[in-house]
Amino acid sequence: MKNISKTSLLVASLLATPLLFAADLPSGDEVAKQINARDEGVAVSRLLTMEMTDRRGKKRIRETRGFRKYYGDEKRTVIFYLSPKNIKETAFLTYDYPEVNRDDDQWLYLPAMRKVRRISASDRGDYFLGTDFTFEDIKLETRVSTSDYTFKTLGESEIDGKHCVVLESTPISKEIAKELGYSKVEQCVDDEIWIARQSKMWDVKGKPLKTIYVYDIRQIDNLWTTHTMEVENHKTGHHTKFTFSDVNYKEGVDDSRFTQNSIKRGL
Repeated sequence: MKNISKTSLLVASLLATPLLFAADLPSGDEVAKQINARDEGVAVSRLLTMEMTDRRGKKRIRETRGFRKYYGDEKRTVIFYLSPKNIKETAFLTYDYPEVNRDDDQWLYLPAMRKVRRISASDRGDYFLGTDFTFEDIKLETRVSTSDYTFKTLGESEIDGKHCVVLESTPISKEIAKELGYSKVEQCVDDEIWIARQSKMWDVKGKPLKTIYVYDIRQIDNLWTTHTMEVENHKTGHHTKFTFSDVNYKEGVDDSRFTQNSIKRGL
């Protein structure tokens, strides 16, 4: 054995390992389709705790109550802030339309100003109320935008012992990249439940921007449900953790929750 070169050992190792060729993997478009086809139930209500930590370790915690409902392929989501006092009654409402050529509608209610502010498409890459998630991240949650990106399968990986397909998403234009704040997104997608367990984002200059980790994924009423999402911002050293609890798919959500008047009134 002492006369066998490192190169020979490497070749022998490769020959002994079965290779999964790109042709054996689903296409990028198919992965995106499977992600968006995952059953999320018709409606859900839940509590969301947001924990933000700066580079010095200082923490801020915010409590919210959120609702989501599907109207066919259209998704409506609303988030009401419960605490702390200085941000209580702030609310965010979004209508996510299935039509490719139709801009989604998003509104933010700021109680200090007593007015509803419309979020334009050019603002969707802005960070959401001090977190490391953008307005677009909040809207999509665990889904992907097929109107903003082209998709390519890069290979396979493993996260938390789960087999994943690596999906690369590239904005369709420089203008869209600027709106989103990303030049590229690379996700490790669990191909059993079609949820991205890890997502890496690069900024418009091609530099690493942030990494999103998704874990504590459990079934509630037979629906795979994410309970924790964390973001590490590589530029600022800032960190955000979202923890979902009191998740309820059974009670349904009244349509009146998803109006501009509703976010003014609050819970």
